[in-house]
Amino acid sequence: MTGRFDGKNALVTGGGSGIGAAVVRRLVHDGARVAILDLDEASALALSNELGDATTAKVVDVARPDVVAQVVDEVVSELGSLDLAVNNAGISSRKATMVDLEVPEWDRIIDVNQNGIFFCLKHEMTAMAESGGAIVNMASVMASVAWAGAAAYVASKHAVIGLTRTAALEVADRGIRVNAVAPGFIDTDLLRSSLSTQEYESLAALHPVGRLGKAEEVADLVAFLLSDEAAFIHGSCHAVDGGYTAR
Repeated sequence: MTGRFDGKNALVTGGGSGIGAAVVRRLVHDGARVAILDLDEASALALSNELGDATTAKVVDVARPDVVAQVVDEVVSELGSLDLAVNNAGISSRKATMVDLEVPEWDRIIDVNQNGIFFCLKHEMTAMAESGGAIVNMASVMASVAWAGAAAYVASKHAVIGLTRTAALEVADRGIRVNAVAPGFIDTDLLRSSLSTQEYESLAALHPVGRLGKAEEVADLVAFLLSDEAAFIHGSCHAVDGGYTAR
């Protein structure tokens, strides 16, 4: 343990697997107590059991404002405060042009990836209003570029940047920092299982470094942005994408 976050209490949405789980592990390693929030109760509990008393697991659907409000209140009540938050929960959808995209599919992506960030920010910033804190929102390279057939996802990730910047302006004077991280394509079990070997290699080739990213590399950047070392970083988005957006 590094002690970077000793005495700090954190929550991570979508924390049961993938990038979220890597962030949870990093925060615990650095001394934080972490509430693992996920729609998948089994994955959140499994990670909490693995990491021990420094964590707690809670079920949350970030698309439901009443549930988000309740869970944030529970975290503050159980841990005593909320100092750090990582809004990582998000979903993707099948590939479909805007002409073919069904409205319910659009609504679901926007509900989770865009509205969910808003609901989480709203209640996290309220919880941090008296003592300050730091928040990182998970965007994507698709927050600055586009991908044909992914209109809802691209739109939702662009929105994350707007929400991040607006939130940062509104709470900077309260000692709350809000930033975003924009990962490229990250090598997770879920991604590997959804691609053929050829598709995987083609996707890796889109990154100038010639490979996909690691969840731990994203977690390293998130931890830095949450730390006091990033005290003068407000309202900005930071890519961790192997050069994808520099092409």
